[in-house]
Amino acid sequence: MQVCMYYSNRDVRLEQMEAPRPGPGELLLKVRASGICGSDVMEWYRRDKVPLVLGHEVAGEVVELGPGTTRFKIGERLAATHHVPCNTCHYCLKGAHTMCAMLLQGTHFDPGGFAEYIRVPAINVDRGCFVIPPHLSYAEASFMEPLACVLRGQRRAGLRPGQTVLVLGAGISGLLHIGLARALGAGLVVAADTIPFRLAKAREMGARQALTAEEDLPQRLREMNQGYLADLVIICFEGFIPLALKCVERGGTVLMFSGAAEGAALPAAINDIFWRTEVNLTSTYAGAPYDCDQALRLIAAGSVPVGRLITHRLSLEQVQEGFAAVCAPTEHECVKVIIEPHGSASDGL
Repeated sequence: MQVCMYYSNRDVRLEQMEAPRPGPGELLLKVRASGICGSDVMEWYRRDKVPLVLGHEVAGEVVELGPGTTRFKIGERLAATHHVPCNTCHYCLKGAHTMCAMLLQGTHFDPGGFAEYIRVPAINVDRGCFVIPPHLSYAEASFMEPLACVLRGQRRAGLRPGQTVLVLGAGISGLLHIGLARALGAGLVVAADTIPFRLAKAREMGARQALTAEEDLPQRLREMNQGYLADLVIICFEGFIPLALKCVERGGTVLMFSGAAEGAALPAAINDIFWRTEVNLTSTYAGAPYDCDQALRLIAAGSVPVGRLITHRLSLEQVQEGFAAVCAPTEHECVKVIIEPHGSASDGL
């Protein structure tokens, strides 16, 4: 089968590999859609593991079952998540499923979603695969995993109906946060970025205001929000961290959602953040099976219109073009790249 072997952001090669065979409790998934994630282009995070086949935002069709696999049938359409928890460890039992060692280190697709086929391990079959509703395309269903991450983040941040939400960075993660915040009943939702086409997309996803991320942003927030700053500030680009700390209201929350550059640090004094403010700083990582289930339901209901975010649909042969677009989104007006190893005509709708 064909796979895209990652060596660096500028060196992703189309190579041949023997298709995996499913073992007991496993299944073989024909990959119909696989999204390029922002983490896929974090070279510092990948450099000690290359070469490897990336791709974890996957939807496809079951084409082979391993011995004893009974949960799904040949021909079923599934969205799958690569990381799943054990459900029995210290972290899982206290609800921190994405801190589980099994999830962090022990589960993955073979070889990765940028391939024609993947072997889904038994534990993923058990708790990390979800049937795609008939009316959803594979491309839409591939958003299950990234939306699950966003959903878990907003849950950890304690988003409540009516709250004012500021999303800093309107790339793919920020746009999903905007759409989800609207779906979950947020009040005023504001997006801020420096790229015009992203701000236009933010409005399309439900932001009431889409502003240029400049130093006067706190004052502009107060002007449109009855004199208050944001109850929840979601950072989707590390460059906006200093601005985020100026835009959160007393008693509010700052959610650090995006990854950051290697060695990045918080650029603020402790007293400036915490003294007499009761500001909460929190973070999030990945999504658990519950988050995946809820995310797919939200997509199926049309509550978060993920199809609006797809700007590029490419073949395996074009994957280098896809990585270039994700690395230079302004040049390519890129929001979301979907790789379709068997072509867009295979979407099934």
